[in-house]
Order: sequence, then C-alpha cells, then structure tokens
Amino acid sequence: MDRYLERPVAVPARGLLTCVWSRHVSPVATDPQRIVPDACVDIMWHRQTGRLFVAGPDTRAHLFEPVPGELVGARFHTGRSPGGLGVPADALRDERVELAELWRPDRVRRLADQLAATGSTTGAQHVLTRAVLAGVPAGPDPAVPALLHLARGGTRVGAMADAVGLTERQLHRRCLAAFGYGAKVLQRVLRFDEAMRLARGGTGLVDVAYRVGYADQAHLSREVKALAGVSPTEFLGQT
Repeated sequence: MDRYLERPVAVPARGLLTCVWSRHVSPVATDPQRIVPDACVDIMWHRQTGRLFVAGPDTRAHLFEPVPGELVGARFHTGRSPGGLGVPADALRDERVELAELWRPDRVRRLADQLAATGSTTGAQHVLTRAVLAGVPAGPDPAVPALLHLARGGTRVGAMADAVGLTERQLHRRCLAAFGYGAKVLQRVLRFDEAMRLARGGTGLVDVAYRVGYADQAHLSREVKALAGVSPTEFLGQT
C-alpha cells in the first residue's frame, strides 16, 4: 500500500513553501511511479535510508522506483526554491541532487541527525521546514508573482517581458533562475498541470482542452505525451 498525504505549512513558511507531505511505501509496493512536470521543487528525506535529496523542476516524466519506508518532503512555491536552497532552479532541472551537493556538509549532517531523532512524520516535517527557513538568504525575485500570473494567462513572451520591464533575454535569464526553464516551457508546464488537475477532477478531455487553452483535444494529447510520456488516458489511469 502506498499512502500520500499533504499538509499546510506553518505561517512563517507560507511565503516559501506550498506544503509539506509524506509518502509511506509498503514493501510490496514496487511498481515504478510516473513523476511528471509541475513547475515545483521538493526537498526530501527518506527515514529508513537517511537520504536527503532535492527533486528539481522537470521538463519530462521520470519513473521513480519507490523504496519501502517513509519519505517526507517540503515543496517550494513555484519560483521560490532559489531562496530556500541557495542555487538557481535551472541548476536542478530534470535532476535528483543529493542535498550534500548544495549545502555545507556540517549543515547537512546536523539536519540528518535532527531528522533521525524525530519519532513522527509531523516532527520530521517541522525539522525540514525549519532547516529550509534557516537557509533563506534573501527574498524571492520580485518579478516572480507577475511572471507566474502572465504565464498562467498564456501571455506571449514578448508581452511578458514588456509587462515586467525586461528585455526578452533578461526575461529568459530570470525565468531560468527562478523556475528552472524559460517562459515558453514554464507556460507549457503550468498549462499541462492545470489540465491534469481538471481531468483528475472529472472534467472531460474535450472540455479540459478548451478551458486551459489548447487548440483541441488532439493538441492536449500531444502535450501530455510530450510531458508525461504517455497518452492522457494512460496517465490518468495511473494517478
């Protein structure tokens, strides 16, 4: 049995993290799981192995081989991970990186010891949240909220740049650092994520395509195949 639960974060972390979560994997739950792009970055700890690592922003599907035990994570708001991890998001794109490669060894060892001493999922989530907050060197890129709003609205890249007072080259660099990819890819991932959210909620694929701005259902199917690696029907059957 595989159980996944999300919880809201404490007030001090709400500007940086969208949620904390846990996944409990039984010894018999060995089927690979398909992880698809969602424009998010997660920091994770596996209780049984002690592994601390970061899942960067994805541009394609990844097949995850579940390890039995408890996995605890904290998910950054889209565009906010550089403030908590200290590295630009594009350095993590399509990667699973050991936390020791990003933070000082003594800091990682201290965090690992604190996590190992916790006796509950909630306790581990609190420790992970505090560790992320302790490393915040500065506020987020002030353009992030506006860029997300424009990207979700399907605004052309040139118009996005004009709206925030940047050249297109500057916009590309800022998007890479904050989100892990340029504005066009960000728009594709956000639209795909919204489409799958609606489809999981029971909206038909024709209506999903119309509501999120695909040309038609065939366009939606091509994008799902490109980003998830399978057809919409196959993907929804796995989630």
